[in-house]
Amino acid sequence: MLIILIRTVILYFVVLFAIRIMGKAELSKLDPFEMVILFMIAELAAIPIESLDIPLLNGVSAILVLLFLEVTISFLSIKSPKINKLVNGKPSVIIDRGRINEKELKSLRITIDDLMEHLRLKNYPSLADVDYAVLEANGDMSIIPKPDKAPVTTGDMGLTSSSKIMPMVLISDGILYKDNLHALGKEEGYLKKELQKAKITDYSQVFLCFYDEKAQLHLYPKGKSRAELKKEVNLT
Repeated sequence: MLIILIRTVILYFVVLFAIRIMGKAELSKLDPFEMVILFMIAELAAIPIESLDIPLLNGVSAILVLLFLEVTISFLSIKSPKINKLVNGKPSVIIDRGRINEKELKSLRITIDDLMEHLRLKNYPSLADVDYAVLEANGDMSIIPKPDKAPVTTGDMGLTSSSKIMPMVLISDGILYKDNLHALGKEEGYLKKELQKAKITDYSQVFLCFYDEKAQLHLYPKGKSRAELKKEVNLT
């Protein structure tokens, strides 16, 4: 039992290391090649745990080989469009200028019902509203609506709007996120001054503090409701 536990812990960290090396982009898009690698890594990690007769080093070595293969092919895919197309495939135009590409549908083995489901998931229930539909290499479908069906933007209405910033957490459960504070172009002194307005002298008194997209600071002290805080102080 102890041996199984030790093997599981070791393989867990090996698999975690492999996935981290693969990068966040690989986990988000899940192209066919990355899916195969992930499935194989999971299987190779399970075999040494289930069979004590198999040396642990065999499983670790196989996972590292797959990791090397994945990183190498990913690098080559960046350098060569041909390799990228071979490994990951290419996007397929399903609807072209409002017309369904029947040949592409048959090639991809997609039925009309499947196509309609994809369109509904993208909030376009009618084919008549779609100008282009592209099935991406990762299996997701991109929809380009017809001009008269596209969502209205502030630019279309001739209105101007200021650029928004990315919301960022500055304090979470008493812990200061200095990198986020600096990314906003703020100094720690500014934050302490704002906290003093709410009679807070230490970060440990803060449950959550974040900056929203409108450049406003939101503060949630521990043991105090947001309504109670508003009665005491106005934050910038």
